[in-house]
Amino acid sequence: MRVAIIGGGLTGLTVAYRRASLGDRVTLYEASTRLGGQLSTERSDGFVVEHGAEGFVARSEAVARLATDLGIADRLVEQLVHRSYRFDGSSLLELAPGEAARLLGFQVPSDELGRGIRSFIGGMADLSDALVDALEDRVDLRLSSAAQRVESSAGKLAVLFAAGDGEHYDAVVVATGAVIAGELLSNAFGARAAALCETTCTSSTTVTLAYARAAIAHPLDGTGFISIPQPLLGARAATFVSAKLPARAPADRALFRVFFRPTEDELATETDATWVTRAHEALKSSLGVTAEPLRSWVSRWPHALPVIDAVHRARVSELETALTGSRIRLAGSAFHGSGIDAAVRSAEQAAAALS
Repeated sequence: MRVAIIGGGLTGLTVAYRRASLGDRVTLYEASTRLGGQLSTERSDGFVVEHGAEGFVARSEAVARLATDLGIADRLVEQLVHRSYRFDGSSLLELAPGEAARLLGFQVPSDELGRGIRSFIGGMADLSDALVDALEDRVDLRLSSAAQRVESSAGKLAVLFAAGDGEHYDAVVVATGAVIAGELLSNAFGARAAALCETTCTSSTTVTLAYARAAIAHPLDGTGFISIPQPLLGARAATFVSAKLPARAPADRALFRVFFRPTEDELATETDATWVTRAHEALKSSLGVTAEPLRSWVSRWPHALPVIDAVHRARVSELETALTGSRIRLAGSAFHGSGIDAAVRSAEQAAAALS
């Protein structure tokens, strides 16, 4: 069977891996110049810096199974501490287990709150790197290939591009963001697909800062802190990266990640230097930092996080009903729940549904 996968993030890579393992002829289209989507890890001078997701829910069976099948289960690491704090404007107050995630509105099952995360010793890109390595000789990986629409006619599927060219497949998996999926499918499936173009998405900017450990007055005995309901200089939360997960920084260094939810104006105007200053000032106020950061990294994810509410779930359900019998599948956390675990489970379900 010829299978096209649109989207080279974790979900698309996982579908490609599963279908290629079954002997399908798989072509994966990715609009950008890199694979992995929101799994993006930078490793430099003993630091492991996540530009995207920092881990997955600890109880995930789907991610652990995928890691085992890829031969990287020995690279899984556990969260080291579970205490979390809230900054009240003057000091850090310890929170009950799971309270930080609840207050931040994390879209994860309630029974996962407070249970922490798992990751990989080299960062979450260990997972996407392993998938790419497993696919390179078995899947046609096409970067910088932005599909424009998917057509379905008389049981035949076509993936079409801006130049008007296209290719035919027996099955297509759309593993993109919700808005892009709506654009891809609206010509063939009308209003039920076009409705996804109205998906509400939020943006994220994160700043990772490295300091000499001696410059941090507060004991790094937790996962981090939140600043809710009043953001601290715009920062909603900060993670004590080097305390939360193993092998994230040299022993005499401390690594932090500060999370912002930027406005449209901030997306357009704020420089990296401004974000770094804001993050540093937030850590000075909350942790008593006494020196300038040694290193800094800024990560921007504009309009990347869909709000999965009742309206969005209804839109997805209606489109999937319309897709019944078409051998087109939606896959990914944009449709079936947020987070790494949801992305992998959605990918596994989509891959199985094509059999």
